[in-house]
Amino acid sequence: MNKMIRVQRGRRGLVGLVAATTIVLAGCSGTEDSIGLNTSSTVTLPEMASPASLTTTSAANYDDNIYGLITGATLETWVTNWSDPVTPSRPVGLDPDSKLIILQAGSDIATYEYIASNPSQGVFTYDAPMVNELRSNGVVQTKSMVPSGEMMDAFLSKYNIDPSKDMVVCAQGKAGNFAAMQAGRCWYTLRYWGMLKGQVAVLNGGNEWNAGVPNSLSMSATADIAPETGTASVKDLPAINFALQATLEDMVNIVPTTDINILDDGVFIWDARGSNQYYPTGDSDFQTGPVQGHPNGALDLNFSNLLDTANGYSYKTKAELQAYVDGDTDVGGNGFLDITLQPVGNGSAYQSGDTIYTYCETTYRAMVTGFASTAILGLPTRFYDGAMTEWHSLSAIEDSNGELLMPVNSPWRTDTVDRSHYFLKSVAVDPPTTSGVIVDAYAGSAQNIIVEDLAYKGIVVDTGTTSTGGTTTGGGLPANPCGG
Repeated sequence: MNKMIRVQRGRRGLVGLVAATTIVLAGCSGTEDSIGLNTSSTVTLPEMASPASLTTTSAANYDDNIYGLITGATLETWVTNWSDPVTPSRPVGLDPDSKLIILQAGSDIATYEYIASNPSQGVFTYDAPMVNELRSNGVVQTKSMVPSGEMMDAFLSKYNIDPSKDMVVCAQGKAGNFAAMQAGRCWYTLRYWGMLKGQVAVLNGGNEWNAGVPNSLSMSATADIAPETGTASVKDLPAINFALQATLEDMVNIVPTTDINILDDGVFIWDARGSNQYYPTGDSDFQTGPVQGHPNGALDLNFSNLLDTANGYSYKTKAELQAYVDGDTDVGGNGFLDITLQPVGNGSAYQSGDTIYTYCETTYRAMVTGFASTAILGLPTRFYDGAMTEWHSLSAIEDSNGELLMPVNSPWRTDTVDRSHYFLKSVAVDPPTTSGVIVDAYAGSAQNIIVEDLAYKGIVVDTGTTSTGGTTTGGGLPANPCGG
């Protein structure tokens, strides 16, 4: 096993406005006992909407919601009379010419294939799983990231969505864990790119369950054909909601140097995976990468605990969700676990004023946890989109060719005891060819995705980097004085 590299750093969370983001590291010592970078490269991001301003607090009765999490009963009233000239049934304040677009993540079983549309009322249902993209943060390429502006606009064009005025409902289709993740991912992507909270909703539960009493949501055997006629762009949305995404740089700055959930630091790190990936005991617990484990300070609560599998994989009640974040356990003994794999207990999980940072392996499971925390409970939340697929790829471990995946003196290395609790895989992994490919181990910043997305909206950030093909390729830094 390689010697652990230690670096002392403070812990800093983003709770208010996102302003200057800086990483400044000490000069190189040339040894494995410290991490150095001979630069004080700084990337200053413009003011964005804060995580607290992007929250939605649900009513205790989900039937009373008109955005965030809605019920099939609410959606049925919208589908029936969305654009009625006398008594339209749509949320107050929406453009009279707005469409209701239902994006369903695949079909359900016979009789419940698709939520019925009503084109004469401006209501359309499309079979439209949410897109994602392989992107580089300037340090490493990572799969399943939030789509770029170009890909997002192509998506809007395909389904003729005008994000400045239309209402979008993200639906599961056939109920299930992944379908719930997809619906959450749909909500996150649209909100990230600037759609207002009042224009985006997630339908609670799958089709078959929603078709029954009391929701009585109408179904159709077919979906509408994607028109591919849209002309709107996310460039037209003035909101800058990119703080919903926590970057690698953000995570490096907020993890504590020991594996403890510090209760007074304004940060709560939520691992949405099973405890076997949070605290693996063998190779069978690995999903990706040469190591498996979690960032220091994270507590574990499997996303599946938030869903009621007996009722269409709908979200549990608001009170039940709140009990989890308070540190309580449910009747089955499920609750937040710490490194001992024991429940932390009431008062030892989320603290008032914390910003939640949630992740899994690819931040799909975390779309359930993060949606519940920010759009139901109204708690400031950021999604670590790169997740453990990215985090664990930044390890100074030899691959199957005998080459280090990450230089031992990279400031972004995560397989160190002051950043992670982790286990090594017993066999060497093959070098990555797409996701996990190191772009610049000594980059001055890991904010390139945010910088690119700002640029797509016309906001240029001076980083001293160059970009080709829409992907930032380097930090523009002097040669690494430590070698490697």
